[in-house]
Amino acid sequence: MPHQDRVLARAIQRVTASALGPYQSAVIRIGFSGTFLLFLLRELPHRHEMYGPDAPWRWDLAQQLISGNQAFTALMWSDGALWFEIVYALALLSSLLLMLGWHTRAASVLFMAGVLSLQNRSIFMGDGGDNVIHLMAIYLVLTRCGQVWSLDARRAGNRESAAGEGEDGGRWAPGGPAGVMLWGVLGAVLVGATVAGGLGGTVWLPVLLWALWIGQGAWWAVNRYAPRSELRTLLDVIANLAHNATLVVIMAEVCLIYATAGWYKVQGSRWQDGTALYYPLKLEYFTPWPALSDLLASSGVMVMVLSYATVIVQVAFPFTLFNRRVKNFLLGAMICEHAGIALLLGLPFFSMAMITADAVFLPTAFLVWLGGRVSVGRQRLFRRRGRVPAPRAAADGVEAAEPGDDGTPTLVG
Repeated sequence: MPHQDRVLARAIQRVTASALGPYQSAVIRIGFSGTFLLFLLRELPHRHEMYGPDAPWRWDLAQQLISGNQAFTALMWSDGALWFEIVYALALLSSLLLMLGWHTRAASVLFMAGVLSLQNRSIFMGDGGDNVIHLMAIYLVLTRCGQVWSLDARRAGNRESAAGEGEDGGRWAPGGPAGVMLWGVLGAVLVGATVAGGLGGTVWLPVLLWALWIGQGAWWAVNRYAPRSELRTLLDVIANLAHNATLVVIMAEVCLIYATAGWYKVQGSRWQDGTALYYPLKLEYFTPWPALSDLLASSGVMVMVLSYATVIVQVAFPFTLFNRRVKNFLLGAMICEHAGIALLLGLPFFSMAMITADAVFLPTAFLVWLGGRVSVGRQRLFRRRGRVPAPRAAADGVEAAEPGDDGTPTLVG
């Protein structure tokens, strides 16, 4: 077999036999669901003014807009206060469950529904971070983001241990009775929403939801009755391809965000003369620490350096993906930049969303090391309380990376 054919065969084997970037996709899952959860908790006292019956963007105005753009939002199913509280509570709960990795596929669908319902209800409440969460919530439903650092991974580890001891650990695989009940409840809701026309006017959302629901049912049935069949292998290949393709789309989305932001900045006169950062530092709305903002704004050299560095990093990042060292350096610079935005401009949730998006490019070795440190800290915490959880590397997702392997999924060297 020629060398090119062997390379192509190995590449096809790699993208079909496994879901790449398990740690990166887990960080994305935890980061975006955690960001949205914290946002909903912070705005809990103001939820009625933002998305509910007391919102300036009234329910009838939202209904007129939805009838035109055909967007999905469950808050348009009823204008009652009780229904709003139910949807808001479900958005909170789905964010928590997705962050923990409990029945990840179903939780990701509920998370997407919660994000779309709230954001499409009051479109003027969003910012750049909300737009990123909006997109990533849709992408997450197609990923296998619960392979590590999740309750699903822990349950899979327990099932494998039980099978190794001769027990029927896979009897209810995957998901167990709770998963079957959840699948049935969500199916009933999906049927009702489809019949009532509550899934919006676009075609992609009903097709996506029905495909996920049918596919999850087929996945359970095949794992239950034919776990070693060719059909099981086929379903696994389809899931891996969907995951890997979506991961590439997420990476391309992040590159597009930085590329467009950087090139638009290049065209601005304030960015060209290096004074752009000065103006937001003088806006009262964006100065949670006035003394710190004034101190930074008083240094013309620092303002110029930070303004130029922002443009250079954003424009250059997409072109550095094939150079591991330069990519990792710029990645660290962008994470520091967003941390500075959170501190100086008072935009913590925007910064959290962007740092989470950046995490798709983090090296696997670093994420494994970080997971190990978290696991050690957790064990020390439990030991102080008098109970130590049994170590389970597969469940916690702490595995040894191959020596010298960066591990970042696709596009990077």
